[in-house]
Amino acid sequence: MGKEIGFIGLGKMGKAMTRRLLEHKWRVIGYDVLPEAVAAAKAQGITGRSSLKELVSKLQPPRIIWMMLPAGDPVDEVINGLVQIGLNRDDIIIDGGNSNYHDTIRRAAALEARGVYYLDVGVSGGSVGAKPGFSLTVGGSKRAYEKIEPILKSLASSEGHYPKEPNPEGFAYIGPSGSGHFVKMVHNAILYSMMQGIGEGFELLANGPYKELDLKTIARVWKHGSVIRSFLIELAEQAFEKDPRLVHVAGYVEDSGEGRWALQEAINFNIPFDTTARALFARMSSREDESFAAKVVAILRNEFGGHKIRRKE
Repeated sequence: MGKEIGFIGLGKMGKAMTRRLLEHKWRVIGYDVLPEAVAAAKAQGITGRSSLKELVSKLQPPRIIWMMLPAGDPVDEVINGLVQIGLNRDDIIIDGGNSNYHDTIRRAAALEARGVYYLDVGVSGGSVGAKPGFSLTVGGSKRAYEKIEPILKSLASSEGHYPKEPNPEGFAYIGPSGSGHFVKMVHNAILYSMMQGIGEGFELLANGPYKELDLKTIARVWKHGSVIRSFLIELAEQAFEKDPRLVHVAGYVEDSGEGRWALQEAINFNIPFDTTARALFARMSSREDESFAAKVVAILRNEFGGHKIRRKE
């Protein structure tokens, strides 16, 4: 199998991932429902196609097709489109979006009946992940996983952190269908809690007894050697460099679903999930009452993933 992959969904994450694949000498054939996204992809070196049928026709069997789409109906619509066009036995479809793992299990079973592999890959690293690489957790057929390992190696981060690893790799086979997305769901639930804690901490710094604290400087110091040093603290420093008191950011925070799903799973399995529940409800509260903590969470989501923020005049 040559270094060739079809890629459906060329938005923020798709663009970052295909850029990294191109850097690792993959031939990427891309498609997006938005013509302007296809045009932008062509400009960076991707072979762009204007339809699913064109994309499938240009890939050599057995095909590998990676989807980077919003969860829910868009994924089912693309899968149905691919099935109607015609897939061969041993073709591999990969869902790298944040799909609900129950949907993933259903889709994998339906495609398996046709002899097509369906892998679920939890992708973390945000739209800024093109440079350092991504963190990837894979569920589905172990045989199919082994076939896509070269792709994963090209996409994955090789940066070890705590502690330093001699040969770190930011990807792994996790288990059967759904497990890769389940692990990513829990990852994002943890992220909810971490961002909420950082947001509340900076709110106390901003509105506590010392009114003129330099939040950017504090974040810079914390990212060097402190126990809470992290990618999120680095992003906080960048955000405060742009807007020291976030006066142009509305304290309105969306949620994309994973926190809700994780909370429901925790309830189903009788697992206490207090911190994530509180972080999720704080996001809901942000839509009614503005807080500085919500501003920090909003700007962190924008910094790592390009998620939209509401600007204030």
